Amino acid sequence: MDKINSLRKDIVDMVYYSSEGHLPSALGIIDLIYILYKKILRFDPKNLSWDARDYFILSKGHGCPALYAVLADVGFFNKEELKTFCKFDSMFGGHPDRNKVPGVEASTGSLGHGLPIGLGIATAMKILKKPNKVFVIIGDGESNEGTIWESAQVARNLLLDNLLVIVDKNKSQAYSLDYDYKKIWTSFGWEAEEMDGHNHEEIERKVKAMMGIKTAKPKVIIANTVKGKGIGIMENNPEWHHKSPDEETYKKILEELK
Repeated sequence: MDKINSLRKDIVDMVYYSSEGHLPSALGIIDLIYILYKKILRFDPKNLSWDARDYFILSKGHGCPALYAVLADVGFFNKEELKTFCKFDSMFGGHPDRNKVPGVEASTGSLGHGLPIGLGIATAMKILKKPNKVFVIIGDGESNEGTIWESAQVARNLLLDNLLVIVDKNKSQAYSLDYDYKKIWTSFGWEAEEMDGHNHEEIERKVKAMMGIKTAKPKVIIANTVKGKGIGIMENNPEWHHKSPDEETYKKILEELK
């Protein structure tokens, strides 16, 4: 089993054994979070308050099993602890809690809150003249929240070139509304790009390229993703949005992930 499928298994295990969680949402962003932590972000699992660290915020907090799996993989806590996901007294809830989970920078879940928090951190870094970068993943459906566009306006006005937003465009939002996200973000004065949200080489290349652009603008990348990526019965299937597999389905999933 390769690394990304191993992480997918960790996500499936969390949801299966707890009978709780948004499985397809987590599967759709695991590639993005994995590459950010493996190739982009500066952090130290042994020093959570390291001044030179970059900040990552998962604004679409219901996708947190993906974040938990990666934080365990890079050493913030023992992978065995993932088995307590959504159990009584577990530090791992259905949305990430910065007061409980080592490595989580912001408590999120109510959609539209993560980007304003990232905006505040990026502003503070600018005021303090620090080089730290701030990365925020938001959902395409989350983009209906007014706080997203208010933050987009403020970030451009404050010239926050240390802020990068990744939009998880899994097209689940298209059932109600759909947008030309690149066009809209560009109209707000941001540097905007698109990428395949599952291609590891492209993710690394485009994120690094965007952060290397020498203009006083915040950056956004529209990541085209597949909700439920890696598990056939879940890919682009709205039935699985908040559903746990039964024992028979779980066994079939494990076979698919091998």
